[in-house]
Amino acid sequence: MGLLSRAGEIIRAKFSALLNRAENPQETLDYSYEKQLESLQNVKRGIADVVTAKKRLQLQTQQLEQNVVKLETQARQALAANREDLARAALERKSGMQQQLQQLDGQVQQLDDQQQKLVANEQALSAKIEQFRSQKEVIKAQYSAAEAQVRIGEAATGIGREMEDTGMAIQRAKDKTEQMQARASALDELVTSGQLEDLTSDQTQLDRELAQLSSQAQVDQDLAKLKAEMGAGSEPKEIEQ
Repeated sequence: MGLLSRAGEIIRAKFSALLNRAENPQETLDYSYEKQLESLQNVKRGIADVVTAKKRLQLQTQQLEQNVVKLETQARQALAANREDLARAALERKSGMQQQLQQLDGQVQQLDDQQQKLVANEQALSAKIEQFRSQKEVIKAQYSAAEAQVRIGEAATGIGREMEDTGMAIQRAKDKTEQMQARASALDELVTSGQLEDLTSDQTQLDRELAQLSSQAQVDQDLAKLKAEMGAGSEPKEIEQ
């Protein structure tokens, strides 16, 4: 049982963390404000229903009061005509209507009390909602400012996902460039050393070696000739400045 309870707590914690990441505080505040406005509208409709019921009872009360006056008048007329039986019947109906009036008065008073309570609740809820609306706008403004600051910081420091992707692309480009430069340098060295033939040239490796030997022999001949000329001549002339 303890294991199941622990597993349930873990699941709830993970679900709460997931909701926290997906939740937008601005949307949550607006939704809460809308729900409070709905509650306020329900209270107002309740007040309207109570007022309507009270008005209906008040109309019934007015009609009964008029009937009571009428019955009393009829009782007087019956007595004047020596019809006590009719007078008694009118007074009995009058008594019954007066009892109904007492009941209606009690019901009207109850509805009036209920109306007063609902009005007080509506006023308190309205004040609470207005306070919440002000706080909501302040919190939304603070959140927007913080969000903008985070985005600016991420853009400046490269922490953001887009900047991270850009940084990775730059690094990959640098790595490929260095690899290409190293390859080009290696190819140049191989070509220079003769270990790799230049496919665009019609000379073979043997041709290049013979050409190198011929060039070296020519340099040796020119050097020997120059030494002979300098040794056979007069003293070296002073080089003019």
